[in-house]
Amino acid sequence: MKRVLLSLLAIVTLCVAEAKPTVKSITSPDGKLKVTVTVDNDIRWSVTSGEDVILAPSQIAMQINENETWGVAPRLRKATTGKIDEIIPSPLYKKSEVEDKCSTLTLTFKGDYAVEFRAYNDAAAYRFVSTRAGEYTVKNEISEYKFDGDKTVYCSYVRNNKEKKFEEQYYNSFEQPYIIEKMSQMGQNRLMFLPVLVDMGDKKVCITETDLVSYPGMYLHSQGESKLGANFAPVPDQIKQGGHNMLQGEVQTRKPYIAEVKGARSFPWRICIVANNDAELLNNDMVFRLSQPNAIGDTSWIKPGKVAWEWWNDWGLYGVDFVPGVNNKTYEYYIDFASRNGIEYVILDEGWSVNKKADLMQVIPEIDIKHLCDYGAKRGVGIVLWGGYWAVDRDMDNVFKHYSELGVKGFKIDFMDRDDQQMVDFYERAAATAAKYKMFVDFHGAYKPCGLSRKYPNVVNYEGVNGLEQMKWSGLELDQVTYDVQIPFIRMVAGPMDYTQGAMRNAQKSSYRASNSEPMSQGTRCRQLAMYVIYEAPFNMLCDSPSNYEKEKECTEFIAEIPTVWDQTVALDGKIGEYAVIARRSGENWYVGGLTNWSQREIEVDLSFLPEGTFEIESIQDGVNANKIASDFRIVKQTADNKTKIKVTAARGGGFTMKITPAK
Repeated sequence: MKRVLLSLLAIVTLCVAEAKPTVKSITSPDGKLKVTVTVDNDIRWSVTSGEDVILAPSQIAMQINENETWGVAPRLRKATTGKIDEIIPSPLYKKSEVEDKCSTLTLTFKGDYAVEFRAYNDAAAYRFVSTRAGEYTVKNEISEYKFDGDKTVYCSYVRNNKEKKFEEQYYNSFEQPYIIEKMSQMGQNRLMFLPVLVDMGDKKVCITETDLVSYPGMYLHSQGESKLGANFAPVPDQIKQGGHNMLQGEVQTRKPYIAEVKGARSFPWRICIVANNDAELLNNDMVFRLSQPNAIGDTSWIKPGKVAWEWWNDWGLYGVDFVPGVNNKTYEYYIDFASRNGIEYVILDEGWSVNKKADLMQVIPEIDIKHLCDYGAKRGVGIVLWGGYWAVDRDMDNVFKHYSELGVKGFKIDFMDRDDQQMVDFYERAAATAAKYKMFVDFHGAYKPCGLSRKYPNVVNYEGVNGLEQMKWSGLELDQVTYDVQIPFIRMVAGPMDYTQGAMRNAQKSSYRASNSEPMSQGTRCRQLAMYVIYEAPFNMLCDSPSNYEKEKECTEFIAEIPTVWDQTVALDGKIGEYAVIARRSGENWYVGGLTNWSQREIEVDLSFLPEGTFEIESIQDGVNANKIASDFRIVKQTADNKTKIKVTAARGGGFTMKITPAK
């Protein structure tokens, strides 16, 4: 009997040793993109597009508590495939509706977890899902991105200097410019924040995440010449008030895990967007598609628009009979300017509350918020307030309630500078509390968008971009013009960005200089105008002084009237780091914007996206002297139809805009 038992044990052992991996796959609706999942001693996924290997087999796993890892020695219980074919309403977005069409695969494992995969025509994605009850922790997550060879990466490192310990890199503003490196050249101890773009030649792969809820944001770092791996900020333990004007939370110590979890939940989607050409990245919806649906119901009270902003131009009024600054007279002037030009909002940036108190209920004597709200309301202009993160968080409900009752329409919240679980929770609480009092939120000092603006449409913008504010203190060592034609293909894939454009002082390389009180842009005037079309931003700044805008009637009229949300978006052409051309529709009117790098470029705009009929086109183009005098522009009027192709010459650092309306 003993010999029989030993023989049976040997057979079982042999069967286990020779057990074949379980392989499951799904293909995109067009049949071109394939996601393959291999379940063996671990879980690995790979992505192909036709004959091209997009993602080589890459491990995914989550370590739960101390002694359990989902995705290691997994025991598969069930595999389910399906399809999704839906249309999602998308108010306050770059289009009025979004198609959600994909193939799905759900693998359910022993241990109260599953992994969901999706294959779209333009992307692949996965996420972990837990059905576990009670409280537990996520100690770490493995999310690999392995490629077939040494690829080129466009990434923003947390710090553009020598390698540091990971724990020294979690405190950052998410605003660094892009570094372009081969994977083999990348330092393995340097964190990069998402989105990250991998250049595969003809194809591009953009890695990002969405549905980030009560979980830390994902960083990537090099793990060798062909692999990127995930890293996450652990949960803060001790936090000290400090930083800029005592408005930030500085983490002193962290807990030995990345997330604290209560009960069943899903975790963030990990997304690989696959573009067959660069222009496809200009109009991608993956972050929106995979985020949670609207949680606040009616959105009719949310009014997107432009906002006159004083901080960038240093309250730079001139030709007035008072001293501009943080005082009622100055903001009355900004309100009058906004009212005359149909600009929806004026913002009071830093300075209206008592400095270094982190208490938004303490207002300086020179400012009367109620008076300014009433003054603006009579003139059709709403008031928005700036607030530091610590000041908002310490008394959030009271702050939003109080200022909503005074008539304030929204808050620009700044200096979060982290994306650990606690900070991600703050974003959601701020969005929900603001919505409770019918207020909108613009996040600055912020990580990239991760779907929150679909769940809370009152989240109208994010920074997380190396925007025009940098021109107040940066010289030509910061090549802003090249960066401007990189971000539409990388950062903007994640969602809206508060770049804060609109400079009326413009310069070519020979005349550019940094200035705090009289700042200027790198590149031409038309470049600044084109950004209002190219850059997605439901809440969009006018960064320059009313005194400067009043001298530039045509440009100011264009900025004031352009919509900030759209019914349709069409990516026309582009190449990362070189140029970008986008068309957007609002109602019957179309707008086209184009940007180039420091190379003068002739750009052909094919109008075949238009419906049948005749259209009137008014273009604002770089003037013939814009290569020397960057503010030079010309206005060109013509008629056209959808068979017309228009050639536009963009100067060095230049751009152009077109407003296209049906002929009367």
